[in-house]
Amino acid sequence: MKKEIIKSKIIVNNNKINVMRIENKEYISLTDLARYADEDDSRYPIQNRMRNKNVIAYLGLWEKLNNENFKGVEFDAFKNEAGSNKFKISPQKWIKETNAIGIISKSGNNGGTYACSDIALEFASWLSPEFKLYVIQEFERLKKNEAYQYKVDWTASRMLAKSNYHIHTDSIKENIIPKLTEKQKQYVYAEEADVLNVALFGMTAKEWRDKNPNIEENIRDYTDLKHFSNKYNIKFII
Repeated sequence: MKKEIIKSKIIVNNNKINVMRIENKEYISLTDLARYADEDDSRYPIQNRMRNKNVIAYLGLWEKLNNENFKGVEFDAFKNEAGSNKFKISPQKWIKETNAIGIISKSGNNGGTYACSDIALEFASWLSPEFKLYVIQEFERLKKNEAYQYKVDWTASRMLAKSNYHIHTDSIKENIIPKLTEKQKQYVYAEEADVLNVALFGMTAKEWRDKNPNIEENIRDYTDLKHFSNKYNIKFII
């Protein structure tokens, strides 16, 4: 099942720092934080920090507390090697070898390294205690921000809508149109979904994709709860 992701950002000392909310956890961009120390190559501060034995121990402890699929044997090997001159590690190597979830890292133009707030704030502290305080202040401001909360609520509404949609279509499949072929059923469900899209957004899913060919997400990912409720004068209670 695809995880719901909410993207936002905070501004710390004129530096833009991206934040992602994945399900119920916020991940802060280590790549953006690292630019505070090295604007030219943000990878170096991250990898340099991860070579520290205490940092590896901290990352391992976090995973043990939060990740039941964490590979403890592989972690022990990293912990034993950490701190030596020959020890080299990257976020992607850490994730691949230990099955870690506290750090997320992807290559490419749209990639970068993110870490859950517990880990990211420790990294910010290593960069500068003063910088960490500013990050905490702006991060807490983001979590209290009305627009951000609307995005969170909209995602929760979508998750509920998905569950109800499957219940609805399953009921139709079992009780109303049992004699249709599977191909015919697909047409029925698709048309039904587009009736909702037209009613709520003024266009079908295909029409929206044709107008936005460079966007991967669907039409509902690009409407926030505030816009929707204001347009239709509806009050949502989550």
